[in-house]
Amino acid sequence: MNRTQKSVDYSLYLVTDRGLARGKSTRRIVEAAVKGGVTCVQLREKKGSTRKFLDEALSVRDFLKQARVPLIINDRLDVAMAVHADGLHLGQTDMPLPQARRIVGNSMIIGISAESIEDAMAAEAQGADYISVSPVFSTPTKTDTAPPLGLEGLREIRKRVSTPLVAIGGVNAENVEAVLRNGADGVAVVSAIVCAKDPMEAARHLTLLIQKARAR
Repeated sequence: MNRTQKSVDYSLYLVTDRGLARGKSTRRIVEAAVKGGVTCVQLREKKGSTRKFLDEALSVRDFLKQARVPLIINDRLDVAMAVHADGLHLGQTDMPLPQARRIVGNSMIIGISAESIEDAMAAEAQGADYISVSPVFSTPTKTDTAPPLGLEGLREIRKRVSTPLVAIGGVNAENVEAVLRNGADGVAVVSAIVCAKDPMEAARHLTLLIQKARAR
């Protein structure tokens, strides 16, 4: 995939978390979520081995390719390259974007987490394909995040950058419409889908809310 030739739909961006999966496999969750309307999938593996991460990525890669949904790997450039993922997501303490871009060229989407206006502006200046505004609201999913930016912080970042913004952190069915109205191009969710009894139905419900917000 050449990132310059493909427009990515970040509307409903799933971030996986095996620790919240309640026994469901990553493949099962991803397949159900995509059938429900998820448009982008990031595999996040913080505790497992490299081999486990590779196995998880390979278990969903072909399905996502057939569904034309981008597979993005969190943090690990080596894993992203090994499975020919569509993209890589980097945090503020991961490999800097310019160095990652020198390695992968235009073959991958590269997204950057931004915890402040300054982070977002730097990410845009360095050529990020999308910026993950994190966290918008408080969330139990990650404990090492900065204070919540809130809708006001999201609005301020939107004023400063034109790069697509994906809001993450406490985003759910109750606030997704407000998040989109305040400048996000898409929403990234973890527990709202991963923890759901029926991930497909949870994704379908979020998709309808996203469509409703955009219709206004």
